[in-house]
Amino acid sequence: MPLLRNLTRYILLAILAFFIACSSDNEAETNDTPNDTGFTPPADDDMPEDPPQDPPMNIMGFTPCDNGMAGDFPCNGFDLAALVPLQVMKATAGNDIWGWTDPDTGREYALVGLNNGTAFVDVTDEIPLYLGKLPTATNSSTWRDIKVFGNYAYVVAESANHGMQIFDLTRLRNVSNPPETFTADERYTSIGTAHNIVINENSAFAYPVGTARNDVFNGGVHFVDIQNPMNPTGIGGYGVNGYTHDAQVLLYSGPDPDYAGREIFIGANEDLIAIVDITDKSNPSEITTLDYPQVAYTHQGWFTEDQRYYLLGDELDETRFGFNSRTLVFDCTDLDNPVLHTTYIGPTTAIDHNGYVLGNEFYLANYTAGLRLLDISDIENRNISEGAFFDTYPQNDTPSFDGVWSVYPYLASGKIMVNDINSGLFILTKSN
Repeated sequence: MPLLRNLTRYILLAILAFFIACSSDNEAETNDTPNDTGFTPPADDDMPEDPPQDPPMNIMGFTPCDNGMAGDFPCNGFDLAALVPLQVMKATAGNDIWGWTDPDTGREYALVGLNNGTAFVDVTDEIPLYLGKLPTATNSSTWRDIKVFGNYAYVVAESANHGMQIFDLTRLRNVSNPPETFTADERYTSIGTAHNIVINENSAFAYPVGTARNDVFNGGVHFVDIQNPMNPTGIGGYGVNGYTHDAQVLLYSGPDPDYAGREIFIGANEDLIAIVDITDKSNPSEITTLDYPQVAYTHQGWFTEDQRYYLLGDELDETRFGFNSRTLVFDCTDLDNPVLHTTYIGPTTAIDHNGYVLGNEFYLANYTAGLRLLDISDIENRNISEGAFFDTYPQNDTPSFDGVWSVYPYLASGKIMVNDINSGLFILTKSN
C-alpha cells in the first residue's frame, strides 16, 4: 500500500508539472525594442484574443456630437460618421493614414496603416466597406507610412528588408468578395527599413526618410524617381544633417523670391530642422538649419498654404519639459533665415504628433487628446485658437503614446479620416 500511495503521488506531481509548463509556454511575448523617441511598441501578434481596449467589434455608424459627446467620445464641432475597429481589419495597432479619390468614379478611400499591413477602406457611403489588406512585406512593425502618387500607393515600414511596396489603387474598383488579401504590384528594395515616405506629385519623386542610420545617406532622405510609377529608380539622396524622421517636400511658391519654382525639402531631423534645395538631385544644396528653445525631439511639421509659416511639433517636449501640447510656428518669409514667430500651447498635456494644414485650419493628431482643430486664420498676428476637437481616447489626456497617430483632411467630401493606435479608423464630419 505505501508503494501504491507513493506511485499515485508521483503521478499527480507529474501531471501538475505538465500543466504548469503548458501555462508558461502560452504566455504572450512582447516586443520591448524602443524606437527613436523611446516609445515601446506593443506585441506584434497578428490578432490577440482580447482587444487593446474596448472598442466595438463591428463597424459603428453615424453618431452626432450631442452635449459634448458622440457616444463614448468627447467632442466639440465634429460628428462621428463611422468607426472601423482594428478587429475588423485584423490588426492590433494603427499608425499612419492617407487617402485616395478614384479620378474615374469619384469614390473615396482610406489607406490605413496597421502594425501588420495596409488596409483599404471605401469611405464613400454612409457605412464604410473594408475591402481588404496588403500584408507587410516582411515583419510586422509599429511604424508604417503610406503616400500616394496618381493611382498608386507607396508603403514603407520600420521593418528589416521591407523596402517600398507599390500598389495599384485602381484594383480597388473590382473587389468582388471583400475582404481580400492583396499582393503588391511592385516592390522597391534599394532601401530596407524606412520610418516615413514623402511624395512630391509635382516632381514625380518619392522621398523615403528615416532609413538605416548606417546607409549611404546616414538615415537621411533618398531620392526615388517615380515618373514611371511601377519602375522606381533611385538617383541619389541627402544625409549631411543626419537622420530625418519626417519631412515635407514642395515646389516653392512662397514669399522668398530667391527660391521661386525650386523644389524645397524641409526635414524634421530629431534635434534640428533642415531646409535644403533639392531641385538638382545630383547636387542638393543646404539653405539653412535651425533649432528652437527646449528641443526634445524634432518630429514633424507642415507649411501654411501660402508657404510663409511652418508649424512644427516636437514629440518629446511635453514629457521632458512639462509643457502642455506645444506647436512652434516659424516665419519663413526669408527662407535663408526663418525666425520663431509664435508658440501655441494647447489645453491638455497630451503629446502632439502629425499635423496638416487645410486652408486656415491646422488638423493636429494629438495622441490621447484625439484630433484638435486649430484656427490659424490670424496666424500673422500670432492668434491661434482651438476651434473643435474629437477625443478618440476618452480614458485620459496624459502624455503617453496612445490615441491618435495621424489625420487625413483632404477628401473633397469633407470627411476627415483619423487613425487611432488603439481603436482603428475614425471618420469624422464637421457638425452643422
